[in-house]
Amino acid sequence: MDNHKPEIQSPTTNAGVSKAVRPRINRVSGLLLIALSLTALLAVLGGFTQPPQADEGVGAHIFQLSIVALVPTLLLFLVTADWRQRWRSARPLAFATAALVIAFGALFYLEHYR
Repeated sequence: MDNHKPEIQSPTTNAGVSKAVRPRINRVSGLLLIALSLTALLAVLGGFTQPPQADEGVGAHIFQLSIVALVPTLLLFLVTADWRQRWRSARPLAFATAALVIAFGALFYLEHYR
């Protein structure tokens, strides 16, 4: 008699699936990170083309939603990043950070000096 018990494997511990899906998720989340940061930037820059308004417009809501959506996207990107290739992982972060710094700087200027 063989006392061999079948081993139950979790789909997350299966090395073949994890190694194949993880870079794809990271690539998609990196692109989404860049797209959301550019959306926030374009929403703020669109405010410069309009006269000052008493109430928030659609652009303000688009900016707010894109910033809120950035948080889980950033977390997903960081969790799935391959930190052995730091430059490859840092490029989307650097681009998104630059776009967000410009967006928040433009928003500060728009709110305080215009």
